[in-house]
Order: sequence, then C-alpha cells, then structure tokens
Amino acid sequence: MTVQPVTTTQNLTADRSWLASLHGTGQTDSITLDLTTFAAGTHFFASTDSTVPFSRFLSGIPVGKITASGLYGLYATGAADGRQNLAGFVYAEVLFNPTQTKVPAALLWHGAVKTAKLPVVVAPVVSSATCQIRFV
Repeated sequence: MTVQPVTTTQNLTADRSWLASLHGTGQTDSITLDLTTFAAGTHFFASTDSTVPFSRFLSGIPVGKITASGLYGLYATGAADGRQNLAGFVYAEVLFNPTQTKVPAALLWHGAVKTAKLPVVVAPVVSSATCQIRFV
C-alpha cells in the first residue's frame, strides 16, 4: 500500500456587485460580528461542501454597533441597542466555524453602495447614522 499526499485547491469569489465604486475599500475597519443578531440562511450560510466545513457570512450585510458589548449586529431601524445606527456594511465574505458566535470581519464605513445589489433590503438610513455611505 502506498500513501500519496493529495492537495486540493478551491477558489471562492465574493460577490461585491453591491459596491458602486472602490472608494473607501482601502480604509475598512476591523470589527467583530455578534452572530446571534443575524439569521442563518439569510445573512450567512452553512457549508454544503464536506471539503470546506466552514459557514460563509455574506458581504454587503448592513451592521450597527451594539452599545453594551461593542460587537456589531444586524442594522435594524427599530432596535434600541445601538444597531439602529448604521455603522456600515460587511466588506468581504467571511468563512467561520459553525460553532462560533463571534466572527471577525471588515467594515466598509465610507464609500458608495448600490442598494438594488445588496443581499438584503436596507431600511432608510436615519440621520444618526455613524457612517459615510452614499446610496445609489
């Protein structure tokens, strides 16, 4: 019996068609997402590939900063925990272990976004938004 090492490569391409320009993409901030505020199957997806056992968080998801924890959760106009203030959008897709509840991500807080291309509908942004996003 011969044991031969096997190497496989897989390329994952993020869908960033929601970006209206590259402006601001070089100045993203590092944040930590609180997954308890997001919905599986809408904001992130479990892997269906046994060779890549990681869940995938989508780019283009709007987030707000949770005041009590400093973590970031799903932006919601009706929230009262800080998430009612749009902080920006998750810039890049993130792979994470399905057991994680906190996930590191990059925050696009400055730039232009095509609302029709976002993976979720974004409610109107109130004047208290803490980001500098132009919607087109």
